[in-house]
Amino acid sequence: LSGVLYVLDEPTIGLHPTDTDILLGALARLQLRGNGVLMVEHDEATLRTADVLVDMGPGAGREGGEVLVAGPLSDALEHPDSLTGACLRDPRPPVRDTPRPLEEVPFVTLKGVQHHNLEGVDVRIPRGRLTVVSGVSGSGKSSLVHDVLARAIDAKRGGGTWESAEGLEGLERVVRVDDKPIGKNPRSIPATYIGVWSAIRTLFARLPEARLRGFTASRFSFNVKEGRCDACAGQGEVKLEMSFLPDAYTPCDTCGGRRFNAATLQVTYDGHSIHDVLELPVRDALTLFERVPKIQRAMQLLDDVGLGYLQLGQPSTTLSGGEAQRIKLVSQLIGRKRPDTLVVLDEPSIGLHMADVPKLLAVVHRLVDAGTTVVVIEHNVDVIREADWVIDLGPGGGPEGGRVLFEGAFEQLVGAEGSRTGAWLARQMSQGEERI
Repeated sequence: LSGVLYVLDEPTIGLHPTDTDILLGALARLQLRGNGVLMVEHDEATLRTADVLVDMGPGAGREGGEVLVAGPLSDALEHPDSLTGACLRDPRPPVRDTPRPLEEVPFVTLKGVQHHNLEGVDVRIPRGRLTVVSGVSGSGKSSLVHDVLARAIDAKRGGGTWESAEGLEGLERVVRVDDKPIGKNPRSIPATYIGVWSAIRTLFARLPEARLRGFTASRFSFNVKEGRCDACAGQGEVKLEMSFLPDAYTPCDTCGGRRFNAATLQVTYDGHSIHDVLELPVRDALTLFERVPKIQRAMQLLDDVGLGYLQLGQPSTTLSGGEAQRIKLVSQLIGRKRPDTLVVLDEPSIGLHMADVPKLLAVVHRLVDAGTTVVVIEHNVDVIREADWVIDLGPGGGPEGGRVLFEGAFEQLVGAEGSRTGAWLARQMSQGEERI
């Protein structure tokens, strides 16, 4: 075909860098045949191939929505407010300069793993450290981490697709941090998921006006009848059934979309009603609750992972996969230290801008520093380089994969025999394009 506009939404998601090169070659051939290609993308290699780069910003959410650049790559590199240009212009330094020591660290050892294309492999994972499992798509990463390692902890060596599993003593929980929604209905919001909404309602219940009226913390919940708007049941909007068309929603006439009844809204903290708090972006809530340590810490963590623009009351159904994943990470950090926990992240850099990846990694490092064992499945080199221990699978996908090609420190992965990840890193270094 020719004269066709192909529109792709982050086509490099889940692709190894070597597969991205193949994809870009295919797209270039489409263009040579007289077609147009329009992509939404974060991948650095893909951005550098664009004839026209449209950069949105300067921030996210309310802080974005502007077209900063619409032209060649050089325009983005020179624009003072373009985060994309800044990331492409300047090498990104590592979040952590040196990996954690591995001497005297206990290891989980799985021997004789037989699952899908994993045929009799042995693998070691250090406890209380950050491990990244890399390899091309289909090489067996998810099978190893989700189907073998996680199940070995759940089964407590009670048998599985492995001959033996050692070093599991004390590991009691497996937490999977993925990009699935944090809730299935609009009543689920970031503030409730990370557990800070209860503290906010308790704070409002302790205010003089609330105590004078006899209000308890439940009064400030949009799920409880006594404080919410009866007309919309605390939703802030009313559903209009359209018969032959999809249902439509309109702001509630009674509460004006504010979810609560008039008496509840009369109680304010520093001039903010409970509805005003729900409408606040995290960054503004951080300032409002600076004198309330429990709430302030949660807001700081959300801001640290790059979610400062997110509203506390934003319905979970409107969150992107990357936003949901970072909220789940924050919920783990808010809890007590858990050396008994294995946290698994499956390609956490998906959907993240280059400027947000370091923020995510900083939070992951905090989890590890608290004693948690973290295993990440990832293709992004900026993430792989932060690992204390790298496991590279391959060499190919499907029947051509399933082998452990490398175990060790990131620096030793470069040029590892048979590893497409190592070969790609070596090629980047020889071309002088290394950003690691």
